[in-house]
Amino acid sequence: MERWVDGGLSVYWAGCLGASACVVGLNVGSYGASLFRDWVCTGCVRGVMDETTRDLAQAAIGHVFARETLLEEALTHSSMGGTNGAGGANGGGGGSGGEGNGEVAGGGGCGAGSAPNNERMEFLGDAVLGLAICTMLFRKFPHLREGDMTKIKSHAVSRETCAAVARKLGLEKHLILGKGMMMSRTLPTSLGAAALESVIGAIYLDAGYEGAVRFIDPLFGPVVDKAARSGHQQNFKSVLQQHCQQELGETPQYKILDEQGPDHAKAFKICVEVGGRRFESCWGATKKKAEQDAALIALKELGLVITTEDGDLQVVET
Repeated sequence: MERWVDGGLSVYWAGCLGASACVVGLNVGSYGASLFRDWVCTGCVRGVMDETTRDLAQAAIGHVFARETLLEEALTHSSMGGTNGAGGANGGGGGSGGEGNGEVAGGGGCGAGSAPNNERMEFLGDAVLGLAICTMLFRKFPHLREGDMTKIKSHAVSRETCAAVARKLGLEKHLILGKGMMMSRTLPTSLGAAALESVIGAIYLDAGYEGAVRFIDPLFGPVVDKAARSGHQQNFKSVLQQHCQQELGETPQYKILDEQGPDHAKAFKICVEVGGRRFESCWGATKKKAEQDAALIALKELGLVITTEDGDLQVVET
């Protein structure tokens, strides 16, 4: 396997000796712009993370893994072309507290099944995160109704929130990616969100539910608290609809006024109408984003949302 670093990207490129070259992975790390190469045997993807890379990832996450293979699997993207973790580090039976006891299955050569990726671990981490957030809400906010807790939970576990937390930790710098991702200058935000959920799954397998909660609470506690205070959880369409239906007997209607750009990167100009009143329009990179922004504009014009001194958006109690 050949590894080199250039422009802050730690790249892992492996070829089976005596066979056609194949890409094993790209690790987006912060190693500076120096250039170095070292050749190692490439029986399988295990060992792609060297000790320094592993230590940096664990420092960013704030958890030292007793089973280091869990960390590597959690940070290995499916573009590596391996399995979905079947028979990997998250295999085997779960012990008490949800601790798994499987090991990464061995394999020979760079073939299918030799590189477990983080998709199964992401599935597990999503469930663990959801349970931790629900428990947090239940204990911290005894006055909240079920519907309000559901809205806050949906915001806390959303792709947008998970991607923001991943950026805060710098997880993208430690991902192990395949050749296809190497061609892109910018990584999709969904990559970071998926990696965060995978890491949560890995911590759960390594240290049980309590270990996962120790990781989740300080990262998501402020998100939950802010969402509970705001009254909108970034879902302005829901706030506007609830107000209009309860107070006006109307349902907001969203109108597409214009579209620009190619099909793969189209932007939309959208406004919202309530009972014949049209509010100011806005542009968005997606219909969903434009509709949310249009709803926010309407809420501000109606005096239902204000901007606090801290710059946060706050729903006004009516």
